[in-house]
Amino acid sequence: MTTRSSTGRDRLAYLPYLIPGLLLFTGVIGAPFLMNIGTSFTDWAGVGTPKWVGLDNYRELATDGEFWASFRNNVLVIVGMAIVPTMIGLVLASALTDLIDRHFGPRAASVLRACIYLPQVLPIVIAGIVWSWLLAPENGAVNDLLGAIGLGSLAHDWLGDPATALWSVMGVMVWIQIGFPLVIFMSGLQRVDPSLYEAAEIDGASWAQRFWHVTIPQIRPELFVVLLWTTIAALKAFPHIFVLTRGGPGGATNVPSYYSYVNFFEKTDVGYGSAIATVMTLIILALTVAFLRLQGREPGEER
Repeated sequence: MTTRSSTGRDRLAYLPYLIPGLLLFTGVIGAPFLMNIGTSFTDWAGVGTPKWVGLDNYRELATDGEFWASFRNNVLVIVGMAIVPTMIGLVLASALTDLIDRHFGPRAASVLRACIYLPQVLPIVIAGIVWSWLLAPENGAVNDLLGAIGLGSLAHDWLGDPATALWSVMGVMVWIQIGFPLVIFMSGLQRVDPSLYEAAEIDGASWAQRFWHVTIPQIRPELFVVLLWTTIAALKAFPHIFVLTRGGPGGATNVPSYYSYVNFFEKTDVGYGSAIATVMTLIILALTVAFLRLQGREPGEER
């Protein structure tokens, strides 16, 4: 009994240290989120008195073709910001750790890691402006390069054509995002016992076999963290779209976060914009719970 009461007192002793973080969370995240939910049940232009409309905004959202088109675009954005960078980052991290580090030394691996991570350090707005210059239809570096190597027929208005705009934005997202999973995976590989690689190499395993049977199982926790973090970032993607295409051409690169912004500030339909933001927040929370449950499950464990 004494042990339980002392344990309870020990836990309460930490409570004062949690209060500042709890207050900050309430003021910055909790209260605005609750206000956003309340606003989503109103018809409001941002000024004056909101008019209560109940679930009308959500009913409209359910039949809004533009919203669902933006949601489909967001699925492709997840590919560009989460799946592809995670796959490339995993392969690069394994190559830098298992090949470059062992054969050329840790300094060479660190230099290459820093070079790959550099786009992650750049402000997204700056990176977006630079890429808009590179992909410009006239005097853009990409089209000029194609012309210089005899492929001028492939020159294109990459961001202005609905058929290529979203793919071009996804390419920029991949370039920006690769550094994050690379650094996380290389950090995770530092705790892997080198004897596992040595034993696999003695048994005649190739680099690909060591990657599949040693690297991936050993950094499973980091893999879940990276996928969760990048998927959430993809669902919230806004500055990439805002800087590069403004959702165009013809809505080809529109995503829910940008669509919410348009309703908030351009159409001044704050209630509808709040409904979009609320739905996306609930989707992010549901994905977070699902990822955490999968992460806590042991490999091979039955559902």
